[in-house]
Amino acid sequence: MKAYELYTNVKSSIISDLFMWMRDTDRELYKNALASLAANRKMRLPYLQKKPVAEQIEWMHKTLKLKTSNMMAEHILQVYFMKGQEAMLVTFCDALEIPHDGNGQVETELPETLDADKLKAAVDALLEKNDPALVALYLHTFNLQTPAGWDELSNTLESDSRLKLG
Repeated sequence: MKAYELYTNVKSSIISDLFMWMRDTDRELYKNALASLAANRKMRLPYLQKKPVAEQIEWMHKTLKLKTSNMMAEHILQVYFMKGQEAMLVTFCDALEIPHDGNGQVETELPETLDADKLKAAVDALLEKNDPALVALYLHTFNLQTPAGWDELSNTLESDSRLKLG
């Protein structure tokens, strides 16, 4: 699944939380995301900035569902999970024994394959502490980090009923 397709399938409340986190923690990042999406749609930023925040977020969500927004869609998800959901990254990397800096930033190359048993333990650990839809979004985003994804993770995402996006 491509990044823009994730925005089509995920609960809108998760996207609202993502952008509210961005707006609350890093206004410049929020403004840059809004500006980039506006430029992509050939719109003027001041026009969007005059709208209430809820409408801005709704418009960004709608725009990120477009194929032309795929690169920006993936980048926003990466930033959110790297900075806003560090605990998920740490839990996942620890369970899979992927070396990281303590904040989830991987220190080596990502593995070529994922151990099925460790992956199951990682998924279970994530689901214990987080909204299943958020976990599903994270795992789909992680699976985008290699061109074809990981077969083990793709199979888990398809077969585990707890990992539905919507």
